[in-house]
Amino acid sequence: MTQDAPGDAPHALVVDDDVLILMDATSILEDAGFKVLEAMNVAQALEVLGEHHEAVQLLFTDVHMPGGADGFELARRTAENWPHIAVVVASGNAKPGPGDMPEKATFIGKPFSPEIVRHHVRKTLPDDKHPEPLKS
Repeated sequence: MTQDAPGDAPHALVVDDDVLILMDATSILEDAGFKVLEAMNVAQALEVLGEHHEAVQLLFTDVHMPGGADGFELARRTAENWPHIAVVVASGNAKPGPGDMPEKATFIGKPFSPEIVRHHVRKTLPDDKHPEPLKS
């Protein structure tokens, strides 16, 4: 699902199987200036990335989701296949162990606030990739 945003806004992909958290993260990233794509599991996320990877600047993913693969695997596959995409992984239950996340990815715990998300996105994305609202 694509949400409305300015046409030149960078894209973010939000992946979470909890609809309320998906909506919350989408809203936070839209307010930060992203055009947001959504997926509810790893298979959907990989499909979206396969189609839109050139426009996507940020992956924001949960860890535990249905379908076998988890957010750590999605983060690693994204970094391997599309290294230009910054990765933020969030979970309320899991903590990353050695080798779980790509080198430049960041991890945040749930529940998260808009301030925490914006801070980690600023830290993870290169400065020249920050949407206008994140630059301030």
